[in-house]
Amino acid sequence: MSQFFQIHPENPQPRLIKQAVEIVRGGGVIVYPTDSSYALGCHIGDKNAVERIRRLRQLDDKHNFTLVCRDLSQLGLFAKVDTGAFRLLKMHTPGPYTFILSATREVPRMLLHPKRRTIGLRVPSHPIAQALLEELGEPLMSVSLILPGQSEAMEDPYEMRQALEHHVDLIIDGGYGGTAVSTVVNLSEGEPQVIRVGCGDPAPFMDGQ
Repeated sequence: MSQFFQIHPENPQPRLIKQAVEIVRGGGVIVYPTDSSYALGCHIGDKNAVERIRRLRQLDDKHNFTLVCRDLSQLGLFAKVDTGAFRLLKMHTPGPYTFILSATREVPRMLLHPKRRTIGLRVPSHPIAQALLEELGEPLMSVSLILPGQSEAMEDPYEMRQALEHHVDLIIDGGYGGTAVSTVVNLSEGEPQVIRVGCGDPAPFMDGQ
């Protein structure tokens, strides 16, 4: 049975954030809110937790996980960022975007795109996500909470509880979430390419297309 924490979406309770991070550090899989939709998250490089998420979402090994980072300086440890990319990232983080960048050696191999050695990274603006990342001190490995057979992310924490209480270790109820995923922008090949349009406005990245 999973735990169920009701955490205030604007002023997260430090005690509950601490407990949530202990669950992550202990190898747990959590459901938490971001500024796009709810996401499944686990400790970076935890093979068992990654496999559990893959099974739950029915993902093959080609599906890219995202590293959810606290800020740009943390993101810079895991991705190679040139001046042009840095300028774009500075303007659009935190926000509902996932950026595909070339990975550094800090990224566990199982998270990399097998052919291109790229990784998806994002910096969310949601206070609960930020509080978790602050307490954890490293990125959360994440995928959107879209269950097999569904086209949109789950939004109601009580429905999540019914569907997932035997499959995850913690569900954080931070109120209703969005159903749209983040907008994905590839910055690993020079000109920005919008790969997926979600709730982040794609217009700033489409000048060169």
